[in-house]
Amino acid sequence: MNGYIHSIESFGSVDGPGIRFVVFTQGCPMRCLYCHNPDTWALNLGKQMSVDEILKAYEKNIPFYKNGGLTVSGGEPLVQIDFLIELFEAAKAKNIHTCLDTSGIIYNEKNAELMAKFDRLMKVTDLVMLDIKHIDPQEHVKLTKQSNTQILKFTRYLDSQDVDIWIRHVVVPTITDNEKYLFDLGYFIGDLKNLKALDVLPYHTMGREKYKELGMEYPLENLNDLDKEDAIEAKKHIIEGIKKRRSELEA
Repeated sequence: MNGYIHSIESFGSVDGPGIRFVVFTQGCPMRCLYCHNPDTWALNLGKQMSVDEILKAYEKNIPFYKNGGLTVSGGEPLVQIDFLIELFEAAKAKNIHTCLDTSGIIYNEKNAELMAKFDRLMKVTDLVMLDIKHIDPQEHVKLTKQSNTQILKFTRYLDSQDVDIWIRHVVVPTITDNEKYLFDLGYFIGDLKNLKALDVLPYHTMGREKYKELGMEYPLENLNDLDKEDAIEAKKHIIEGIKKRRSELEA
């Protein structure tokens, strides 16, 4: 089976544990205002690559991935879930650590056929890096043009499947840089038994040039980068929410 691939990074260092081979897939239903790769949105574009081609490319530098593995990002990898399943099953047959970097946006517990695919995928997924864009439902729609309902359900599903979870959250000035929203996010993830890490990332404006190249208007033109110190402070509020939730569970 072939997948539509946007690009590949041979030595990724921020896409899961260790040095990783990172496959960026094409296609995404989200329209995040701060997205720095809008060229990944369209479906059925990019270079078509087979599972064998990707794994052969991985194996060229396999000594470097001893403590790392394979990460599939996007775009949104789950829009090509059939390809993703085949790739991860083949990778696990070679004892490769698999990581899925996703928003979980296509999750739908009411679709039995889709859920069978999710169950199959989770059996060969070692880690999910889950990007929760905004904890507030209305604000999430403003930020991404999509509801967060299924994303939050997907979070619970991951925990029920005993899959390790890393939460990623981008702190955006005037949008997600809000003590209540940050605390609420922490409270929501505070009862995840498989929560292994929390990455709080400061918003940056590196996507502006990409938009200019594509002839697109950058939605957050008037926002400046978030200081790293502000991101550190934001993480404290999330951790407060985690601690609050865990203290309630222990009571």
